Amino acid sequence: MTPTFYDHWRDVPEGTWHWPNFSPAEIACRGTGKLLVNEPALDKLQALRDRLGKPLIVRSAYRSPEHNRAVGGAKRSKHMIGAAFDIAMTNHDPVTFEAAARAVGFEGFGFYPRSGFIHVDLGPTREWGARFPVRGSAFAAETPVAREMLADSRTMKGGGAAGVATLGAAGVEVAQSVLAETQSAILPLVPYLDTLRWVFIAAALGGIAITIYARWDDWRKGRR
Repeated sequence: MTPTFYDHWRDVPEGTWHWPNFSPAEIACRGTGKLLVNEPALDKLQALRDRLGKPLIVRSAYRSPEHNRAVGGAKRSKHMIGAAFDIAMTNHDPVTFEAAARAVGFEGFGFYPRSGFIHVDLGPTREWGARFPVRGSAFAAETPVAREMLADSRTMKGGGAAGVATLGAAGVEVAQSVLAETQSAILPLVPYLDTLRWVFIAAALGGIAITIYARWDDWRKGRR
């Protein structure tokens, strides 16, 4: 099939572009905006994108002869006939990418680990450059952290005790007030209720103290 040439990628007629994950601007010459549409090459590029299931960052696709000279490209570069693509490895594992590219029919491979991309083209079969070093895990393994179970936490116990004691003190105070106003027959109990209220207040303060100590001790032991 004869490639279709456009003086600028904006000249591509609507409805004639058949590669949904790529745009004419991505495939056009970076230096001039000219575009050579090589359908078999673009079909393989789209098949590679579909196989990998994630975006391909195209560093270079078609190059006009003048731009190819300006960037120091090979005299017979496949880029000049729209049959080659330089794909960034930013979001790909190079080994997986190479295997997928071979599977969809690319035959020429150039490896540029220092620049972070792989060149693929329609052939003939050949390869050059040193392969990318084997990558480690993309994410560091999470270091286990010793944590107290929530139900056993001293902070939770201290805070709970303080809360219960505070509610108890408030309840005693309300009961004392009600008894003093409405039930004169049991007024002798009021002083005892007053004592009970202070017991609850003391318990609340004790709970708060336990909470503060537990948080300080956790910080000291690195559990913060």
